[in-house]
Amino acid sequence: MSSAPPASAVPVPPGLVLAPFRALRYDPGVVPDLAAVLSPPYDVIDDAQRAALAASSEHNAVRLILPVGTDEQPDRYATATALLAEWQATGVLRRDEVPALYVYEETEPGGHVQRGLLGGVGLAEAEAGIVLPHENTMAGPVADRLALLTATATDLEPIFLVYDGGGAASTAVEQAAAGDALVDVTTADGVRHRLFRITDPDTLADVAADLLPRTATIADGHHRYATYLQHQRDQHAAGRGDGPWDRGLALLVDVSRSGPAVHPIHRVIASLPVDRAAELAGAAFRVTRLRDDAADAALERLAGTHGPAFVLTNGAASYLLDSPDERVLTEVLPADRSAAFRSLDVTVAHLLLVDRLWGLRDHEDVVGFEHDVPAAIAAAGAGGTALLLKPTPVEDVAAVARAGERMPRKSTLFTPKPRSGMVLRPHDDG
Repeated sequence: MSSAPPASAVPVPPGLVLAPFRALRYDPGVVPDLAAVLSPPYDVIDDAQRAALAASSEHNAVRLILPVGTDEQPDRYATATALLAEWQATGVLRRDEVPALYVYEETEPGGHVQRGLLGGVGLAEAEAGIVLPHENTMAGPVADRLALLTATATDLEPIFLVYDGGGAASTAVEQAAAGDALVDVTTADGVRHRLFRITDPDTLADVAADLLPRTATIADGHHRYATYLQHQRDQHAAGRGDGPWDRGLALLVDVSRSGPAVHPIHRVIASLPVDRAAELAGAAFRVTRLRDDAADAALERLAGTHGPAFVLTNGAASYLLDSPDERVLTEVLPADRSAAFRSLDVTVAHLLLVDRLWGLRDHEDVVGFEHDVPAAIAAAGAGGTALLLKPTPVEDVAAVARAGERMPRKSTLFTPKPRSGMVLRPHDDG
């Protein structure tokens, strides 16, 4: 990566800016089955899923976001660039004629509706207090995404931002969603995806004025946002000045109107038997043995607790941990961290349970992660422990971000995630 230019060389937006753009989209006349070409975000796709998505259509977006080299072209980033050019040349992807903000609505099978605005978010470091991260990033994924962005000069998939709105932008989203959709498709997971656009200048001006004083938190896409920032620095260091690299494709969702559902990410300690885990936890928690076959009931009990609480289970034996010793909490939780960070269940799980009571190294080869309970129990096996958590409220995530801090890794799962392939943002004219 290039060294960063002087801070003064990189522009800082005056506030939260979401710029209209001319989206590159699949042409339904050429690609009538849009469900077959949309893809989950790159970072939730394993090798088997990537193969299945690619097999579902020769035009699936996974071929762009997770490109694979060929004998003729071993450079996979060059493969993505060539494919992107080919799809535009053959009409698979077509450019919208006028700039717009796009309203993206996702309806999950249970009826939960999420709506947000797709646009080019003005980039700013966390210190500016405009777009706030809540997790740390790793160099490897950023380097990978940067190579892909540099090669394609296109934002291939959006990051996911949340904010507390309720103003003109939210009203514009709801009004647009009452009109005719550009896209209306249901993917194999049962989620219905609809896309609308806002082009009216007065409405766009109202949205811009409403968003400007607000703050957004990154719900998903920390590595992609870090990539945006590095790409911006690289372009300015190369003397290219202001340009489309000063913005990055983002979905901005108002949590006060139609925000995401937040789910916990459970922990798995395969090396620690559940009975032993419960015994050790008793040094600081009230431990209640639950019915041996009641993982679902255990989750119901967990949802009804106040303060830090967890369930330990291996699928056969389950324990509820609650009412932690305040004295021990005070000893364990770092005094130099914010109250928001100290109050997180996931913080207590790692610092009190894993580190202090279980005496384990908090590393990925010791503590695993699973998004759902059956997978966590299966990963724990009969000789291990699945540590089940409550979801972290969105407002708690935002509070930690506002404090300038980061949550423990894999703390939250926001759903539904925006599908890749709904819109692409080329950098040729912003």
